[in-house]
Amino acid sequence: MSKRLLSLVLLVPFLLSAETKLPSILGSHMVLQQGSVCPIWGWDEPGTEVTVTFAGQSHSAKADKAGRWQVNLTAMPANAKGAALTVKGSSTVKLDDVLVGEVWLCSGQSNMEWRVRQSANPQEEIANAKHPLIRHIKIPHRPSKQPENDVPSDGWKVCSPATAADFTAVGYYFARHLQSEIKVPIGLIGSNWGGTRIEPWTPPVGFKSVPALKDIADNLDKFPTPRGNNGVNHQSPLALYNGMIHPLLPYKIKGALWYQGESNNGEGMLYYEKMRALINGWRTVFNDKELPFYFVQLAPFTYGGDPKRLPGIWQAQLTAAKRIPHTGMAVTTDITNLRDIHPKNKQDVGKRLALWALAKNYGKKDLVHSGPIVQSARLKEYRIILKFDHAEGLKARDGKFLRTFELQGKDGKWFPAGAYIDKGEVIVTSKAVFDGPVAVRMGWDQRANPNLVNGAGLPASPFTMKAGKGL
Repeated sequence: MSKRLLSLVLLVPFLLSAETKLPSILGSHMVLQQGSVCPIWGWDEPGTEVTVTFAGQSHSAKADKAGRWQVNLTAMPANAKGAALTVKGSSTVKLDDVLVGEVWLCSGQSNMEWRVRQSANPQEEIANAKHPLIRHIKIPHRPSKQPENDVPSDGWKVCSPATAADFTAVGYYFARHLQSEIKVPIGLIGSNWGGTRIEPWTPPVGFKSVPALKDIADNLDKFPTPRGNNGVNHQSPLALYNGMIHPLLPYKIKGALWYQGESNNGEGMLYYEKMRALINGWRTVFNDKELPFYFVQLAPFTYGGDPKRLPGIWQAQLTAAKRIPHTGMAVTTDITNLRDIHPKNKQDVGKRLALWALAKNYGKKDLVHSGPIVQSARLKEYRIILKFDHAEGLKARDGKFLRTFELQGKDGKWFPAGAYIDKGEVIVTSKAVFDGPVAVRMGWDQRANPNLVNGAGLPASPFTMKAGKGL
């Protein structure tokens, strides 16, 4: 056999193996983010020119030395009519039924992963889940030692009675309410894992941005930690960012929904620092300094141990909502089950998150989107006078006396206190601290059922505050 013929024979398998590949986050039925540049990327033989065609656009790029290529679709308006997206390189890949709308990342632990089939009224909800403009993709549980470029999945699913049962319930009810108001397609990326802590979801740049987490930031080369034979401890820092968030990059999203904290219960204000790290980190890696981040305050539940541990994390979440820009918090003290760490009413949770998005991102300025959030505690003689944001129409939810208020005396002891509403403020008093209280709190017990709401019926967050101070 001649050398030339031998070369051709050896070259044939190489030519046959050349293939244009896409990450699993890019697939048929996906939703692309409206009004933003949308990266489309993948892999091919180095030097191969790849052309992406969609919605009247055509963009080309060459695969680099590592075989990666990327093009950027220019900003597009929402489009509810599915169209084909074609990628042509060494081979041709066609994605069908691609929409343009709003894309939200749904992350956290089990209360975010909790499915529609596990939540309230499942049979009725599933039967009525005829919302083809809502799409969902579930990212599988996959910790990793290193940042991954792809993660296998079952792809994007069109919402229907045949598919909705396995959607994230909080995400689905968020999307359903949002879509009914703004009338555009909604895409949900379900990257969540029950029982997980916040640290594994956080990227390196996030830890480095928060001085209080220097102990982690200075030792990032030690994370994630191993487990078993070649396994990865999925609870260690970076593990789930590497395996379940990094593979999504640089997919363009509108914002993030977060329901997590049960696994960090007991950390108090340290959890606030960890939320700062997560949010800073995601805003960096998703290349959006103002990425909306809306989260759920943990619901009351009868944990073991000190019943004051849970209020400590409530205060951390409340502080995050007050201090970190472009965030919002859905309070759930009124839709809980003290014997079930997974309250079934995910409908109201999703709706309350959607209220934040509608008000802050979709121009619904006259919408009441939050329950009362304490602003200040003013001492006047023997009383503490509380002022709240989002306080129009303050009242007791059940028409009874305001409950779960306490005052702290100068000796450091806490005592039950009475409270009433006067001219849009809450006045708190107690005969036990008649010589002048030094602090006030509400709902400071893991089983608390405070009843302060605003005119829209949205509940106030539990809190603790020193007299004369604010958050």
